[in-house]
Amino acid sequence: MDEEFRVLTDRVRASLSSPEEARAHASLLALVRQGTPAAREQLARILVAPEQPLWARETAAFVLGSAGDRRAFETLVLLLNYREPARCATAARVLARLGDPRTARAAAALATNPLRTAYSLHPIRLLVELRAPESVPALVAALERQLAARDRHWPIARACVEGLGAIGDERAVPALTAAARHPRLSAAAAAAMARISGGGTLTADAPTTETPTTGTRRSSPDKSGRTRVR
Repeated sequence: MDEEFRVLTDRVRASLSSPEEARAHASLLALVRQGTPAAREQLARILVAPEQPLWARETAAFVLGSAGDRRAFETLVLLLNYREPARCATAARVLARLGDPRTARAAAALATNPLRTAYSLHPIRLLVELRAPESVPALVAALERQLAARDRHWPIARACVEGLGAIGDERAVPALTAAARHPRLSAAAAAAMARISGGGTLTADAPTTETPTTGTRRSSPDKSGRTRVR
């Protein structure tokens, strides 16, 4: 958490555009360092106070969410589907730690929202990590929508395919079978289905044949005199 907070702090500091913002950020960090119940109450007020900059809300949500304070939930969900991937990734990590029972349902709604498809990568990854009851239906729905779309977001479709393989639920097989017909997804879909089926694969080397009537294998000598199965 300390390293993650340092990365967040460096990212926010690099985005500040005025001395006033820099001073406000320093004051916020001083508040975080206090670590007292009173300081946490002030951080919680930042989440809902009007005209607070997004970086302040993100910092407060990170600190509270990492401490298990569910008052950070709404802000973290907002950031999970934001247009900046770094903010999405940070929110996803904190939501996974927060353990709020609303998280999977919110992530599923974001992953399947057709108006926010371009920003759904981190909700999809969060669903995979959570392994919640909502995870497989949401990932299947998101994948099927991509397969049916005229303009596909291939990274999103691939994330769904890989996520379904990681979860290993057989309900995903029809959608993965459809995905396997697309060259950009075929390898990932095949790997996902192999994981679901237990990792077994068919190989073409050293085949054997069976007689139609008995099912037993026949053998015959080759030119060197050695017996081979055929």
